[in-house]
Amino acid sequence: MSESTNINLADFKIHDTDTGSADYQVALMTQRIVHLTAHLGLHKKDTSSRRGLLKLVAQRRKLLDYVRANSEERYQKLLAGLNLRK
Repeated sequence: MSESTNINLADFKIHDTDTGSADYQVALMTQRIVHLTAHLGLHKKDTSSRRGLLKLVAQRRKLLDYVRANSEERYQKLLAGLNLRK
């Protein structure tokens, strides 16, 4: 697995009280995706969680596309900071 489980969300905040920027949301989703992936490794028949994981991955992809359209620099920083491949 290429994603690290040690994600410091504060690194992706634009300002101190930031909870809604696309960068922060992508980092938060990545943290949840890593957690769900580990859960599904143990509970292979948990289809509800698998569906939730797939929805999260799709939502994160849409947000990453949005960030890339607006700022290639922020997009590259996100990919590097979260160890995502693209």
